[in-house]
Amino acid sequence: MDLLLVLTYTALCIAVFKIFRIPLNKWTVPTAVLGGIVLIGTLILLMNYNHPHTNYGGQFFVTTPIVPGVRGKVTEVPVTPNKLIKKGEMLFRIDATPFEAEVQLQKAALAEAKQYALGLEATYRSAQAITAKAVAERDRTLQQFKRYEKGFKRGAFTKAEVDNRRQFYLSAEAALAAARAEEGRAKLAYESEIMGENTSIAKVRAQLTQAEFNLSETVVYAPTDGYVTQVTLRPGMMAVPLPLRPVMTFVHQEEQFFIGAFRQNSLLRLEPGFKADFVFRALPGKTFKGEVVEVFPAIGESQIQAAGVLYGSDLLLRQGRPLVKLKILDDLTPYKLPQGTNVEIAVYSDSFEHVSVMRKVLIRMKSWQNYLFLDH
Repeated sequence: MDLLLVLTYTALCIAVFKIFRIPLNKWTVPTAVLGGIVLIGTLILLMNYNHPHTNYGGQFFVTTPIVPGVRGKVTEVPVTPNKLIKKGEMLFRIDATPFEAEVQLQKAALAEAKQYALGLEATYRSAQAITAKAVAERDRTLQQFKRYEKGFKRGAFTKAEVDNRRQFYLSAEAALAAARAEEGRAKLAYESEIMGENTSIAKVRAQLTQAEFNLSETVVYAPTDGYVTQVTLRPGMMAVPLPLRPVMTFVHQEEQFFIGAFRQNSLLRLEPGFKADFVFRALPGKTFKGEVVEVFPAIGESQIQAAGVLYGSDLLLRQGRPLVKLKILDDLTPYKLPQGTNVEIAVYSDSFEHVSVMRKVLIRMKSWQNYLFLDH
Protein backbone atom coordinates (compact mmCIF):
# COMPACT_ATOMS: atom_id res chain seq x y z
CA MET A 1 0.00 0.00 0.00
CA ASP A 2 2.87 2.33 0.81
CA LEU A 3 4.37 1.78 -2.63
CA LEU A 4 1.00 2.34 -4.28
CA LEU A 5 0.58 5.67 -2.48
CA VAL A 6 4.11 6.74 -3.36
CA LEU A 7 3.64 5.87 -7.03
CA THR A 8 0.24 7.60 -7.10
CA TYR A 9 1.69 10.73 -5.51
CA THR A 10 4.69 10.65 -7.85
CA ALA A 11 2.44 10.41 -10.87
CA LEU A 12 0.31 13.27 -9.53
CA CYS A 13 3.40 15.44 -8.98
CA ILE A 14 4.70 14.76 -12.50
CA ALA A 15 1.33 15.66 -13.95
CA VAL A 16 1.19 18.90 -11.94
CA PHE A 17 4.74 19.85 -12.88
CA LYS A 18 4.05 19.29 -16.60
CA ILE A 19 0.56 20.80 -16.74
CA PHE A 20 1.49 23.96 -14.86
CA ARG A 21 5.08 23.98 -16.24
CA ILE A 22 6.64 24.23 -12.81
CA PRO A 23 10.44 24.36 -13.09
CA LEU A 24 12.53 21.71 -11.38
CA ASN A 25 14.86 23.41 -8.93
CA LYS A 26 16.13 23.19 -5.36
CA TRP A 27 12.87 24.60 -4.03
CA THR A 28 10.14 22.86 -5.99
CA VAL A 29 11.54 19.30 -5.89
CA PRO A 30 12.24 19.18 -2.08
CA THR A 31 8.85 20.79 -1.48
CA ALA A 32 7.12 18.06 -3.47
CA VAL A 33 9.13 15.35 -1.70
CA LEU A 34 8.50 16.71 1.77
CA GLY A 35 4.86 17.25 0.96
CA GLY A 36 4.60 13.65 -0.16
CA ILE A 37 6.26 12.40 3.03
CA VAL A 38 3.91 14.41 5.24
CA LEU A 39 0.81 13.56 3.24
CA ILE A 40 1.45 9.84 2.83
CA GLY A 41 2.76 9.46 6.39
CA THR A 42 -0.31 11.18 7.80
CA LEU A 43 -2.66 9.02 5.77
CA ILE A 44 -0.90 5.80 6.81
CA LEU A 45 -0.87 6.77 10.48
CA LEU A 46 -4.54 7.72 10.39
CA MET A 47 -5.37 4.43 8.68
CA ASN A 48 -3.36 2.26 11.06
CA TYR A 49 -4.84 3.88 14.16
CA ASN A 50 -8.46 4.32 13.14
CA HIS A 51 -8.86 1.18 11.01
CA PRO A 52 -6.71 -1.49 12.64
CA HIS A 53 -5.58 -4.69 10.95
CA THR A 54 -4.16 -7.96 12.28
CA ASN A 55 -2.55 -11.05 10.79
CA TYR A 56 -3.26 -12.98 13.98
CA GLY A 57 -6.78 -14.21 13.50
CA GLY A 58 -8.57 -17.52 13.40
CA GLN A 59 -11.72 -19.41 14.14
CA PHE A 60 -12.11 -21.09 17.51
CA PHE A 61 -14.65 -23.77 18.31
CA VAL A 62 -15.62 -25.75 21.39
CA THR A 63 -15.09 -29.50 21.62
CA THR A 64 -16.25 -31.92 24.30
CA PRO A 65 -14.10 -34.91 25.26
CA ILE A 66 -16.41 -37.91 25.43
CA VAL A 67 -15.64 -39.93 28.55
CA PRO A 68 -17.83 -42.93 29.47
CA GLY A 69 -19.58 -42.86 32.82
CA VAL A 70 -18.88 -46.54 33.50
CA ARG A 71 -16.15 -49.03 32.76
CA GLY A 72 -16.81 -51.79 30.26
CA LYS A 73 -16.09 -53.38 26.91
CA VAL A 74 -17.31 -51.51 23.84
CA THR A 75 -19.76 -53.57 21.79
CA GLU A 76 -20.98 -51.10 19.15
CA VAL A 77 -19.74 -47.88 17.52
CA PRO A 78 -22.41 -46.84 14.99
CA VAL A 79 -21.28 -43.23 14.59
CA THR A 80 -19.79 -42.18 11.25
CA PRO A 81 -16.75 -39.86 11.48
CA ASN A 82 -17.26 -36.25 10.35
CA LYS A 83 -20.94 -36.77 9.62
CA LEU A 84 -23.48 -34.43 11.23
CA ILE A 85 -25.53 -36.14 13.92
CA LYS A 86 -28.39 -34.85 16.02
CA LYS A 87 -28.57 -34.46 19.77
CA GLY A 88 -29.46 -37.77 21.43
CA GLU A 89 -28.12 -40.07 18.69
CA MET A 90 -25.97 -42.94 19.93
CA LEU A 91 -22.20 -42.58 19.78
CA PHE A 92 -21.22 -45.99 21.16
CA ARG A 93 -22.46 -48.77 23.43
CA ILE A 94 -20.80 -50.65 26.31
CA ASP A 95 -21.61 -54.23 27.27
CA ALA A 96 -24.54 -53.85 29.68
CA THR A 97 -24.60 -57.42 31.07
CA PRO A 98 -23.02 -56.72 34.49
CA PHE A 99 -25.07 -53.56 34.92
CA GLU A 100 -28.34 -55.29 34.07
CA ALA A 101 -27.46 -57.97 36.63
CA GLU A 102 -26.81 -55.29 39.25
CA VAL A 103 -30.21 -53.70 38.54
CA GLN A 104 -31.96 -57.06 39.02
CA LEU A 105 -30.00 -57.64 42.23
CA GLN A 106 -31.07 -54.28 43.63
CA LYS A 107 -34.69 -54.86 42.62
CA ALA A 108 -34.64 -58.12 44.57
CA ALA A 109 -33.04 -56.35 47.51
CA LEU A 110 -35.75 -53.68 47.36
CA ALA A 111 -38.50 -56.31 47.48
CA GLU A 112 -36.73 -57.92 50.43
CA ALA A 113 -36.46 -54.56 52.18
CA LYS A 114 -40.18 -53.96 51.71
CA GLN A 115 -40.93 -57.35 53.28
CA TYR A 116 -38.58 -56.51 56.10
CA ALA A 117 -40.44 -53.21 56.63
CA LEU A 118 -43.73 -55.14 56.83
CA GLY A 119 -42.11 -57.41 59.42
CA LEU A 120 -41.08 -54.36 61.42
CA GLU A 121 -44.68 -53.22 61.44
CA ALA A 122 -45.84 -56.62 62.67
CA THR A 123 -43.18 -56.60 65.38
CA TYR A 124 -44.27 -53.13 66.46
CA ARG A 125 -47.95 -54.14 66.63
CA SER A 126 -47.01 -57.25 68.61
CA ALA A 127 -44.97 -55.11 71.02
CA GLN A 128 -47.97 -52.82 71.50
CA ALA A 129 -50.13 -55.80 72.32
CA ILE A 130 -47.57 -57.10 74.83
CA THR A 131 -47.43 -53.67 76.43
CA ALA A 132 -51.21 -53.54 76.71
CA LYS A 133 -51.19 -56.99 78.30
CA ALA A 134 -48.47 -55.90 80.72
CA VAL A 135 -50.54 -52.82 81.64
CA ALA A 136 -53.56 -55.01 82.39
CA GLU A 137 -51.45 -57.39 84.48
CA ARG A 138 -49.91 -54.50 86.38
CA ASP A 139 -53.35 -53.01 87.11
CA ARG A 140 -54.73 -56.42 88.25
CA THR A 141 -51.82 -57.07 90.65
CA LEU A 142 -52.01 -53.50 91.93
CA GLN A 143 -55.68 -53.88 92.79
CA GLN A 144 -54.98 -57.20 94.54
CA PHE A 145 -52.14 -55.66 96.49
CA LYS A 146 -54.34 -52.75 97.63
CA ARG A 147 -57.16 -55.15 98.57
CA TYR A 148 -54.80 -57.32 100.65
CA GLU A 149 -53.29 -54.24 102.25
CA LYS A 150 -56.74 -53.03 103.38
CA GLY A 151 -57.66 -56.50 104.57
CA PHE A 152 -54.44 -56.70 106.61
CA LYS A 153 -55.48 -53.58 108.49
CA ARG A 154 -58.77 -55.29 109.39
CA GLY A 155 -56.97 -58.51 110.29
CA ALA A 156 -58.25 -60.53 107.32
CA PHE A 157 -54.78 -61.26 105.85
CA THR A 158 -51.37 -61.93 107.25
CA LYS A 159 -48.24 -59.84 106.74
CA ALA A 160 -46.75 -62.56 104.51
CA GLU A 161 -49.77 -62.60 102.22
CA VAL A 162 -49.60 -58.82 101.78
CA ASP A 163 -45.87 -58.98 100.99
CA ASN A 164 -46.52 -61.77 98.46
CA ARG A 165 -49.12 -59.64 96.64
CA ARG A 166 -46.78 -56.70 96.75
CA GLN A 167 -44.06 -58.76 95.02
CA PHE A 168 -46.56 -59.79 92.32
CA TYR A 169 -47.32 -56.12 91.72
CA LEU A 170 -43.63 -55.10 91.53
CA SER A 171 -42.97 -57.97 89.14
CA ALA A 172 -45.83 -56.84 86.90
CA GLU A 173 -44.50 -53.26 87.03
CA ALA A 174 -41.07 -54.45 85.91
CA ALA A 175 -42.61 -56.54 83.13
CA LEU A 176 -44.52 -53.45 81.96
CA ALA A 177 -41.32 -51.38 81.87
CA ALA A 178 -39.61 -54.08 79.78
CA ALA A 179 -42.61 -54.29 77.44
CA ARG A 180 -42.62 -50.52 76.97
CA ALA A 181 -38.89 -50.51 76.23
CA GLU A 182 -39.36 -53.27 73.65
CA GLU A 183 -42.27 -51.36 72.15
CA GLY A 184 -40.14 -48.23 71.91
CA ARG A 185 -37.37 -50.15 70.15
CA ALA A 186 -39.83 -51.68 67.69
CA LYS A 187 -41.41 -48.27 67.11
CA LEU A 188 -38.02 -46.68 66.31
CA ALA A 189 -37.22 -49.47 63.89
CA TYR A 190 -40.64 -49.25 62.25
CA GLU A 191 -40.93 -45.45 62.10
CA SER A 192 -37.30 -44.83 61.12
CA GLU A 193 -37.82 -42.88 57.86
CA ILE A 194 -36.10 -40.54 55.46
CA MET A 195 -38.30 -38.39 53.22
CA GLY A 196 -41.34 -40.41 54.22
CA GLU A 197 -39.84 -43.83 53.50
CA ASN A 198 -38.35 -46.53 55.69
CA THR A 199 -34.59 -46.16 55.92
CA SER A 200 -33.90 -49.73 54.79
CA ILE A 201 -36.13 -49.27 51.76
CA ALA A 202 -34.68 -45.82 51.04
CA LYS A 203 -31.13 -47.21 51.17
CA VAL A 204 -31.86 -50.04 48.75
CA ARG A 205 -33.90 -47.73 46.51
CA ALA A 206 -30.93 -45.36 46.28
CA GLN A 207 -28.70 -48.28 45.33
CA LEU A 208 -31.24 -49.30 42.69
CA THR A 209 -31.28 -45.75 41.30
CA GLN A 210 -27.48 -45.81 41.09
CA ALA A 211 -27.57 -49.19 39.35
CA GLU A 212 -30.16 -47.96 36.84
CA PHE A 213 -28.08 -44.85 36.20
CA ASN A 214 -24.99 -46.97 35.56
CA LEU A 215 -27.03 -49.10 33.18
CA SER A 216 -28.15 -46.01 31.27
CA GLU A 217 -24.53 -44.88 31.03
CA THR A 218 -23.67 -47.95 28.95
CA VAL A 219 -25.09 -46.11 25.95
CA VAL A 220 -23.39 -42.77 25.21
CA TYR A 221 -25.36 -40.20 23.22
CA ALA A 222 -24.45 -37.02 21.37
CA PRO A 223 -24.72 -34.07 23.83
CA THR A 224 -25.77 -31.59 21.10
CA ASP A 225 -25.94 -31.36 17.33
CA GLY A 226 -22.48 -31.83 15.90
CA TYR A 227 -20.09 -34.49 14.72
CA VAL A 228 -17.27 -36.72 15.90
CA THR A 229 -13.97 -36.48 14.09
CA GLN A 230 -11.04 -38.89 14.07
CA VAL A 231 -12.97 -41.87 15.44
CA THR A 232 -10.52 -44.54 16.59
CA LEU A 233 -12.82 -46.36 19.03
CA ARG A 234 -13.62 -49.93 17.98
CA PRO A 235 -15.76 -52.77 19.38
CA GLY A 236 -13.79 -54.87 21.83
CA MET A 237 -11.85 -51.95 23.29
CA MET A 238 -12.17 -51.20 27.00
CA ALA A 239 -13.77 -47.85 27.81
CA VAL A 240 -12.67 -46.43 31.16
CA PRO A 241 -14.23 -43.41 32.95
CA LEU A 242 -11.01 -41.44 33.27
CA PRO A 243 -11.11 -37.70 32.38
CA LEU A 244 -7.58 -37.88 30.97
CA ARG A 245 -8.48 -40.73 28.60
CA PRO A 246 -11.46 -39.65 26.48
CA VAL A 247 -12.50 -42.10 23.78
CA MET A 248 -13.88 -39.50 21.35
CA THR A 249 -13.82 -35.77 20.69
CA PHE A 250 -17.19 -34.23 19.91
CA VAL A 251 -17.36 -31.02 17.87
CA HIS A 252 -20.47 -28.94 18.50
CA GLN A 253 -22.42 -27.33 15.70
CA GLU A 254 -22.63 -23.74 16.88
CA GLU A 255 -22.53 -20.26 15.44
CA GLN A 256 -19.08 -19.60 14.06
CA PHE A 257 -17.04 -16.84 15.63
CA PHE A 258 -13.55 -15.60 14.88
CA ILE A 259 -10.92 -14.20 17.22
CA GLY A 260 -8.41 -11.54 16.26
CA ALA A 261 -5.43 -10.32 18.31
CA PHE A 262 -4.98 -6.57 17.71
CA ARG A 263 -2.36 -4.14 18.90
CA GLN A 264 -3.14 -2.28 22.11
CA ASN A 265 -2.65 1.00 20.22
CA SER A 266 -6.01 0.46 18.51
CA LEU A 267 -8.12 -0.44 21.55
CA LEU A 268 -10.09 2.81 21.36
CA ARG A 269 -11.08 1.95 17.79
CA LEU A 270 -12.42 -1.51 18.53
CA GLU A 271 -16.05 -1.49 19.57
CA PRO A 272 -18.99 -3.87 19.08
CA GLY A 273 -20.84 -3.20 15.84
CA PHE A 274 -17.86 -1.89 13.86
CA LYS A 275 -17.65 -3.36 10.37
CA ALA A 276 -14.80 -5.65 9.37
CA ASP A 277 -13.30 -7.43 6.38
CA PHE A 278 -11.94 -10.98 6.52
CA VAL A 279 -9.30 -12.52 4.26
CA PHE A 280 -8.71 -16.28 4.31
CA ARG A 281 -5.41 -17.72 3.16
CA ALA A 282 -7.42 -20.65 1.83
CA LEU A 283 -9.53 -18.36 -0.40
CA PRO A 284 -7.18 -16.08 -2.35
CA GLY A 285 -8.73 -13.10 -4.07
CA LYS A 286 -11.84 -13.05 -1.87
CA THR A 287 -12.87 -10.87 1.06
CA PHE A 288 -15.82 -11.34 3.39
CA LYS A 289 -17.77 -8.81 5.41
CA GLY A 290 -18.27 -9.09 9.14
CA GLU A 291 -18.53 -7.10 12.33
CA VAL A 292 -17.10 -6.86 15.83
CA VAL A 293 -19.08 -8.74 18.49
CA GLU A 294 -17.10 -7.86 21.61
CA VAL A 295 -13.68 -7.04 22.95
CA PHE A 296 -12.56 -9.48 25.62
CA PRO A 297 -12.22 -7.64 28.95
CA ALA A 298 -8.93 -9.29 29.95
CA ILE A 299 -5.52 -10.04 28.40
CA GLY A 300 -4.23 -13.52 29.18
CA GLU A 301 -0.55 -12.57 29.39
CA SER A 302 -1.19 -10.42 32.47
CA GLN A 303 -3.10 -12.91 34.57
CA ILE A 304 -1.74 -14.07 37.92
CA GLN A 305 -2.89 -16.75 40.32
CA ALA A 306 -2.31 -17.46 43.99
CA ALA A 307 0.97 -19.34 44.34
CA GLY A 308 3.76 -19.97 46.79
CA VAL A 309 6.22 -17.71 44.96
CA LEU A 310 6.56 -13.98 44.47
CA TYR A 311 6.12 -12.47 41.03
CA GLY A 312 9.06 -10.56 39.60
CA SER A 313 9.35 -7.61 37.23
CA ASP A 314 9.60 -9.99 34.26
CA LEU A 315 5.82 -10.28 34.50
CA LEU A 316 5.59 -6.68 33.27
CA LEU A 317 7.61 -7.50 30.14
CA ARG A 318 4.79 -9.51 28.62
CA GLN A 319 3.23 -7.42 25.91
CA GLY A 320 -0.06 -9.15 25.22
CA ARG A 321 -2.58 -8.31 22.54
CA PRO A 322 -6.26 -7.79 23.35
CA LEU A 323 -8.55 -10.40 21.80
CA VAL A 324 -11.56 -9.34 19.76
CA LYS A 325 -14.51 -11.59 18.95
CA LEU A 326 -16.00 -11.13 15.48
CA LYS A 327 -18.48 -12.85 13.21
CA ILE A 328 -18.77 -13.08 9.42
CA LEU A 329 -21.97 -11.79 7.85
CA ASP A 330 -21.42 -13.36 4.41
CA ASP A 331 -22.30 -16.98 3.69
CA LEU A 332 -19.28 -19.31 3.94
CA THR A 333 -21.12 -22.58 3.34
CA PRO A 334 -20.18 -22.85 -0.37
CA TYR A 335 -16.49 -22.97 0.54
CA LYS A 336 -16.60 -25.77 3.14
CA LEU A 337 -13.72 -24.42 5.17
CA PRO A 338 -12.57 -26.59 8.09
CA GLN A 339 -13.16 -25.14 11.52
CA GLY A 340 -10.07 -23.45 12.91
CA THR A 341 -9.07 -21.75 9.63
CA ASN A 342 -6.69 -18.80 9.92
CA VAL A 343 -7.81 -15.35 8.81
CA GLU A 344 -6.60 -11.78 8.48
CA ILE A 345 -8.95 -9.11 9.79
CA ALA A 346 -9.38 -5.41 9.17
CA VAL A 347 -11.78 -3.36 11.33
CA TYR A 348 -13.29 -0.05 10.21
CA SER A 349 -14.13 2.38 13.00
CA ASP A 350 -16.42 5.42 12.76
CA SER A 351 -13.47 7.83 12.90
CA PHE A 352 -11.91 9.22 9.68
CA GLU A 353 -14.14 6.95 7.63
CA HIS A 354 -12.81 8.31 4.32
CA VAL A 355 -9.37 6.93 5.20
CA SER A 356 -10.88 3.44 5.46
CA VAL A 357 -10.74 3.27 1.64
CA MET A 358 -6.98 2.79 1.95
CA ARG A 359 -7.44 -0.13 4.33
CA LYS A 360 -10.08 -1.70 2.07
CA VAL A 361 -7.75 -1.48 -0.91
CA LEU A 362 -4.89 -2.86 1.13
CA ILE A 363 -6.86 -5.83 2.51
CA ARG A 364 -7.98 -6.76 -1.00
CA MET A 365 -4.42 -6.56 -2.25
CA LYS A 366 -3.37 -8.90 0.54
CA SER A 367 -6.10 -11.34 -0.48
CA TRP A 368 -4.58 -11.55 -3.96
CA GLN A 369 -1.14 -12.07 -2.44
CA ASN A 370 -2.39 -15.37 -1.01
CA TYR A 371 -2.00 -16.85 -4.48
CA LEU A 372 1.75 -16.46 -4.05
CA PHE A 373 3.47 -18.92 -1.73
CA LEU A 374 6.35 -21.38 -1.85
CA ASP A 375 6.63 -24.74 -0.12
CA HIS A 376 10.08 -25.41 1.27
